[in-house]
Amino acid sequence: MIADLDTLLTALYVELTDQIIPVRGFTRSGPGGRPEVTDAELACLAVAQVLLRFDDERHWLRIAPRLAGHLFPRLLGQSECNERLKNLAPLMEAALRWLADHTPGTAELVRLMDATPVPCGQSVTTARRSDLCGYAGYGYCPSHSRWYWGSKLLIICTCDGTVTGFGLANPKLHGERKATRQILEGQPANRPAPGTAVVTGKGLAGEETEQYIASDELGLTLIRPARKDEQTPRPFPNWLRQRVEAITWTLKNQLGLERHRSRVPAGLWARIVQRLLALNACIWHNWITGAPVKRSLIAYDH
Repeated sequence: MIADLDTLLTALYVELTDQIIPVRGFTRSGPGGRPEVTDAELACLAVAQVLLRFDDERHWLRIAPRLAGHLFPRLLGQSECNERLKNLAPLMEAALRWLADHTPGTAELVRLMDATPVPCGQSVTTARRSDLCGYAGYGYCPSHSRWYWGSKLLIICTCDGTVTGFGLANPKLHGERKATRQILEGQPANRPAPGTAVVTGKGLAGEETEQYIASDELGLTLIRPARKDEQTPRPFPNWLRQRVEAITWTLKNQLGLERHRSRVPAGLWARIVQRLLALNACIWHNWITGAPVKRSLIAYDH
């Protein structure tokens, strides 16, 4: 199988129509005819949009007939596409979890966990009047030594970059420890298998948090670097920490995580899931094609 964008979109479309949609119960029922653009087609077009780095939907819909029209000749208008994409978030989430379960890397009992900011605005007026108020808040990013207004995305992934768990939190209301408990308790699909080693940063340091991670309910092993005030040495694989930072870089710079242009909570969630689906689809397809670097998007971004 050839590793290019056309082959990826075709394989994803087949997986959606033959497996994910029927098995996960996303088939349409009730009165009304078949939509002009099916949910599977729209999901594939959403993946193509972020892989080709089109952050503006209007620009994407103008260029899509030339870049993807030979595969999906029917397209929607900008307003209808925007509304359908918000409603498509549950299917895209189910699809990215399905692809993660069918990727060989998820069989390893090692997970990388990291939190990254998702800025949603720049001005004080936006922070006060935006529909994202309450979902977004002011937080501090120590990696870049800056304050931001937005949400914090917490991801759990394998060493090859496949996202197996994720969640959003308001950085003003939920710290990294509380956000971790929230996504592990609120969504069982985010929980790694018992016995998994979870590599994370210093943000989860704390006796109560470490006891929770190692409890019988989760049965995980937490691996984190030692804090400055700890005298007991803690061996830590720095290369794995660099790996999760590289995965975050892929989401931000190649898939446009910070360029989501969302203004409402449903749109923010849909566009984050859209980018996670694109990443998982590429890694899943790279395993199928035998690509040496599973997280590489070079074959699909042009």
